[in-house]
Amino acid sequence: MTIKTYKDGAAFTGVIGRTTEESSPAWPEPPRPPEGAPNVLFFVLDDVGYGQLSSFGGLVETPVIDSIANNGLRYTNMHTTALCSPSRGCILTGRNHHSIGLASITETSTGYPGYNGILPFDKGMLSEMLVQKGYNTFCVGKWHLTPPEHTTPAGPYDRWPLGRGFERFYGFLGGETSQWYPELTYDNHEVEQPKRPEEGYHLSMDLADKAIEFIQDAHVNAPDKPFFLYYATGAGHAPHHVPKEWADKYKGKFDMGWDEYRKIVHQRQLDMGIIPPGTELSPHDPDVPVWDTLPADAKRLYSRMMEVYAGFMTYTDYHFGRVLDFLREIEELDNTLIIVVSDNGASSEGGPVGSLNEMFFFNNVPESLEDNLKMLDTLGGVESANHYAWGWTNAGNTPFRRWKRETYRGGTTDPCIVSWPKGIQGRGEIRPQYGHIIDFVPTVLEALGMEAPESIRGVTQAPIDGVSFAHTFNDAVAPSHHHTQYFEMFGHRSLYHDGWRAVCPWPGTSFTEAAKKGRAFGSPIPNEVLLDIETHDWELYHVAEDYSECHNLAAENRGKLIEMIGRWWAEAGKYQVLPLDGDVRARLVVERPTIAAPRNKIVIYPGGSSIPFAATPKLYNRPWSVTADVVIPAGGAEGVLLAQGGRIGGYVFFVKEKRLYFLYNWLGKEKWWLKSNIEIPEGEVELRYEFEPTGKPDPAKGLGVPARGQLYINRKLVATVDMPYSFLYLFGTQGLSCGYDAGDPAAPEEYSGEFRFTGTIKRVTIDLSGELIPDSEMDMKLAMARQ
Repeated sequence: MTIKTYKDGAAFTGVIGRTTEESSPAWPEPPRPPEGAPNVLFFVLDDVGYGQLSSFGGLVETPVIDSIANNGLRYTNMHTTALCSPSRGCILTGRNHHSIGLASITETSTGYPGYNGILPFDKGMLSEMLVQKGYNTFCVGKWHLTPPEHTTPAGPYDRWPLGRGFERFYGFLGGETSQWYPELTYDNHEVEQPKRPEEGYHLSMDLADKAIEFIQDAHVNAPDKPFFLYYATGAGHAPHHVPKEWADKYKGKFDMGWDEYRKIVHQRQLDMGIIPPGTELSPHDPDVPVWDTLPADAKRLYSRMMEVYAGFMTYTDYHFGRVLDFLREIEELDNTLIIVVSDNGASSEGGPVGSLNEMFFFNNVPESLEDNLKMLDTLGGVESANHYAWGWTNAGNTPFRRWKRETYRGGTTDPCIVSWPKGIQGRGEIRPQYGHIIDFVPTVLEALGMEAPESIRGVTQAPIDGVSFAHTFNDAVAPSHHHTQYFEMFGHRSLYHDGWRAVCPWPGTSFTEAAKKGRAFGSPIPNEVLLDIETHDWELYHVAEDYSECHNLAAENRGKLIEMIGRWWAEAGKYQVLPLDGDVRARLVVERPTIAAPRNKIVIYPGGSSIPFAATPKLYNRPWSVTADVVIPAGGAEGVLLAQGGRIGGYVFFVKEKRLYFLYNWLGKEKWWLKSNIEIPEGEVELRYEFEPTGKPDPAKGLGVPARGQLYINRKLVATVDMPYSFLYLFGTQGLSCGYDAGDPAAPEEYSGEFRFTGTIKRVTIDLSGELIPDSEMDMKLAMARQ
């Protein structure tokens, strides 16, 4: 029997009579992809440089990714935006990052169209395109494409994964998370991790489990229905967390140091054909110390940092292999179009000596080699949130100069692998054509024999900015169709056009050189400075012959440079790049419109979801208080009243052994404790903490305001402590929870696990109005004496 159908939304094509006897049915046509349409799998790595993966000549072993490369194509001239959120938006929409409001990460959005972090609906995602063509669409891992103010349970949810065409989601909404204690979202709600680290939990394993589950569920019920899986692991973004045995596989393998690493990898890339013959190794970076000048202890620490990173990547690769093994088992691997790519070059956020806590970088606080050495044996574990020293960053981007956040090739040229055994004839071949991640969407659509939709959910779609490179799948010498591409990130700018590249570095060619001009990363660009850099700082490279940007031709080819500068400004006007903004840390704390009306008092109740860190109240450099209205049962109670952050930074307000406690944990380095000098009475009780600034912040040193912390029981002062400084910008990436401590415990020396409150919490109020309880000097001295 033939079932008659008609296009969904079109006029009914059957017959309607008085009865079914004189009528004939017809059905709205269900969405179906072309017969034999391939699955699509994007595997997006995070902060992985051009010279790190073994498939691109690096010394980090990733045998699963190697197998994809050996069964497909290495695209060795692929480019990204130099930062994560912007690149992810480009990958999924096929549009340039400013044209979708993603000049930067969503946490640094500002009130300009190219910068507001709000992805427009007229620039649809591949998920939205494919779901209406009959594909299942799954998103696993890092999202980082929703404005922070929209990531609470209050929504709106229209820019969460399920609001942008994905049918299922499991992962984290923000830019980074602990691999041991991640902030997890399942579809549109928060969930707890299935087990704890001591029980064998790690996020890479968890994400692979969910990817397999999503594919399996669909396959069992509709085995012929293709899927699109956007699999965005958090690796190798900091924190570099990995089981110790995986890091130990690399013991001693990086003892040669980053300078020798660059030489080894450069030669491997030449031998493998990853870079053109004759490509030079970029000069030693002036921000990076020469390895042979370092003391033995420093070498030992830095080598271990790289061992941990490499183990993290190999561990992630292993679990990705489990997903591919499942596709092989259900006989879908050969008909899956796989694209593996990194979102930007290797990250320098570990600073010159590496980091045990990446929040040092975001708070502008320098780290010391001596402090980091003390924690060497904890690297990769739950006690740290580590990131390697930027000597490894520079090495990881071999043969290019510089790194993530900058638009030299070290920040923008990234490893890319494409495999589709049923559709691509070549195996293990190189494709040198110029490309950009905005090309992924049109390439997939062409491979699937589909056109970009004119509208999605009734919204007319803007043109796609990228161009397809599907014509290169089976033609190694086909010319690139991508001729011009602009770049801009935090004021650092460049432009590619037909084999030439112009670069205008901000704040300079290196931090060392910038400092000589009184400039620093993250600072704004005044008009008079812009005029100076426009006149003097643009560089010109003929990358068709000088692949690694070693020879600046600006002085000898001024005409070409002026042409390229003009093209950059034209592209900037076309894609909403202006106004230029080099400021970084101020953008982290800029006031933005909120879903709720602005308020000075936030009332929180126990039992609900935690509040994502990006949506928590801004408690930095201002007076604030926390008041918990509780009921203490006979015999007392204990547990957490309010917690934000974990052992690497934040605060926790809790009850233990009938005493009231407050810990202000500054980056895991300094801890200021308060403990009440009296027991908490039974019955209805008001418990309160106050933060009272006593001076001004010192941003240049990364120090927030000095302050006095005070504890109260029923409005009586019971403890006080003076803190010489506080957080400048950011506690960390772990959110706020009421009645328990979600994720990594904030005070593991005092309790373990969630430490749920055993009394009754009626409410907890965070007050930002500045209203504090007046105290006499004698009260404070008495409270201090009794601690």
